[in-house]
Amino acid sequence: MTEWMHHAPRWTVISVCVIATVLLFVGAFAHVTDLLSHGPHPYDWAPGWLNLYWSSLALFDTLAAVLLIQGKRRGTDLACVIMTTDLAANWYAVYGIQHGNLATQPGLRRLAVLAALVLGTAPFIRRHLTN
Repeated sequence: MTEWMHHAPRWTVISVCVIATVLLFVGAFAHVTDLLSHGPHPYDWAPGWLNLYWSSLALFDTLAAVLLIQGKRRGTDLACVIMTTDLAANWYAVYGIQHGNLATQPGLRRLAVLAALVLGTAPFIRRHLTN
């Protein structure tokens, strides 16, 4: 049933990995900037655990990007975990804390598109990477 996933063209695999890597580095840069500018609690309105999670992404986004550059499956797996948890955390922040919505939060929309890219392509990409 999943045999067709093995036949993804190599240029497609490389393209998706490059896009995901660049976007993970953009995320890592944003989190590092927040850490340097505001310390480990950059968002006064957010609870401590949420600030800690977002600050930890400075490390985890970078790690996932480096693993993808090295062609490791763990990079794809970590990127999927990051996208799932980051989307959930941001969704909670927008709806549960700020009482906003998707229409007023362009950052949440961009994150949802990135999560869809990573989660939607992971099964195709993962099979072409090494352990």
